[in-house]
Amino acid sequence: MIKIYAVVLVIGIVALIAWIFLTVLAGNIDRPRLDPEHRFGIPGRRVVAAAVGFGMAGMSAEYSPLGIEWPLALVLAVAGAAAAAWYSGRVGVEDGGEPV
Repeated sequence: MIKIYAVVLVIGIVALIAWIFLTVLAGNIDRPRLDPEHRFGIPGRRVVAAAVGFGMAGMSAEYSPLGIEWPLALVLAVAGAAAAAWYSGRVGVEDGGEPV
């Protein structure tokens, strides 16, 4: 399972770096079509955050000094993905549901 967590974490971090890069690029050259926040919106942001959260929580649980077995580590990884997705969907959003 460690390899799965690692692969998902790498994919999530690459997607996060690409998201940041494209956001800055779209703002600098004034092309809002490149901005992933406009293309993918909150669901896209949640997918990227869930991938990073799943990988980080899974790796943390697997390498815990408590000796956690893989089924519990998987549950903790899913909980980490859900928490990251929930938080990333809430941050930077006004009451109307649109990103700031």
